[in-house]
Amino acid sequence: MAAAEDAAPAREEGPGEAPLPSVPPDPKEPEPEQDPTPAPGGAAPGGTAPPPRPRSSSIVVSPRQRGNPVLRFIRNVPWEYGDVVPDYVLGQSSCALFLSLRYHHLHPDYIHGRLRELGRGFVLRVLLLQVDVKDPQRALKDLAKICVLSNCTLLLAWSPEEAARYLETYKAFEQKPPDLLQERRERSFVPRMSDCLTSIRAVNRTDALSLLSTFGSLAALVAATKEDLSLCPGVGPQKAKRLFDVLHEPFLQTPK
Repeated sequence: MAAAEDAAPAREEGPGEAPLPSVPPDPKEPEPEQDPTPAPGGAAPGGTAPPPRPRSSSIVVSPRQRGNPVLRFIRNVPWEYGDVVPDYVLGQSSCALFLSLRYHHLHPDYIHGRLRELGRGFVLRVLLLQVDVKDPQRALKDLAKICVLSNCTLLLAWSPEEAARYLETYKAFEQKPPDLLQERRERSFVPRMSDCLTSIRAVNRTDALSLLSTFGSLAALVAATKEDLSLCPGVGPQKAKRLFDVLHEPFLQTPK
C-alpha cells in the first residue's frame, strides 16, 4: 500500500508524505534552477541513468513507507530507512514501488506521479501490488497496461507477508548467478525419460521405470502396440491406451 492502513481516517495522503498544499504556488514565482546532480536513489535529470550506487547489504526503505505493515515481516535481510526516491531500493540497479489496490481505488493518479518521479534511474523497476479488494480484475488490467508502457515489472501479493517475502528474495539473490535460479535437470537418460513419461496423464514414476526397463528406449516404446504396452507390469489397458494415443498424436492439428 502506498499509505499505511492504520493512518488517520481524515488524511488521504500516504504515511510519511507531506500533505498537499491547500494553496497553489504563485505562477509568477520563478522556477528554481534544476540541480545537475542525480536525485538520491532515483533518476538523474532528463531521465539519464545516475552513477553506480554503492553496494549495500540492506534494503533501503523510503520514509514514506513508515507504518507499512510489510516492514514487520522483513526479517531475513536487514533494512534501513534512507533518502531514496523509490519505496524500496533492492540493489544497485533494482528498486520497487509499493501500492495497494485499496489505495489505488481512492487515488488512481498516485501511481502515475510516482512512476514519473522515479524516472529511468534503475534497470529493474518493480511495482509490488498488494491485492486487498474484491473483484480486482479491472484494476489489475489497467495497472498491467501502465507497467507495460512504463517498462515496469508488475508483481502481485495477497498479504503483507507475501510482499515482504518478494522483497527479501530480490535482495537475497541480488549477487547470485543466473544459473542458481534455473531448474536443475538430470543429464542421465533414465531420469530425463522418466520426467518425460510422467508428464503424460495417469503415468506415474513407477510406470515410467517399468516401461523403460521393458522396452529399453523411446523408439521401441513408440513402436509398441497397445497390447504390448498393456502387458508391461503395472500398466493396464487404460494406461496403455492413454500412452499410445499421446505418443501417436500429431504435432499439428488438422483443420476439420
